[in-house]
Amino acid sequence: MLSYQVESSFDLEEMLALYKASGINRPTEDKSRMATLLSGANLLLTARKNGQLVGLARCMTDKAWVVYICDLLVDKSLQHQGIGKELLRQVQLVTGPQVQQLLHSAESAMSYYPKVGYQLCHNAFVVKRES
Repeated sequence: MLSYQVESSFDLEEMLALYKASGINRPTEDKSRMATLLSGANLLLTARKNGQLVGLARCMTDKAWVVYICDLLVDKSLQHQGIGKELLRQVQLVTGPQVQQLLHSAESAMSYYPKVGYQLCHNAFVVKRES
């Protein structure tokens, strides 16, 4: 049984295990940095299968105009089953249709987002991180 919910706190070890199981590129060996990364989000939506964390949408939002989806991840063993799509739908349910959703996609996921209703945006800029 899958359930989706907004989390008000997180277990760092549980989150690290999911980040590793998803294959997403994050500094999981740096627990302090990951704790800061997670605690800086003001919207954490999770997917749980029988209580086990299997998906996450880590977001920052002003709750009125925009929500930035920092990370969307699903355990590799459960990918391609609609969990990520449902997490994105849950983001919209929580923030409302008046709030624009933005994200920066990994190259490997560029073909995924148009399939779930996202449009490619060509008016963004970036200053890359050093590490």
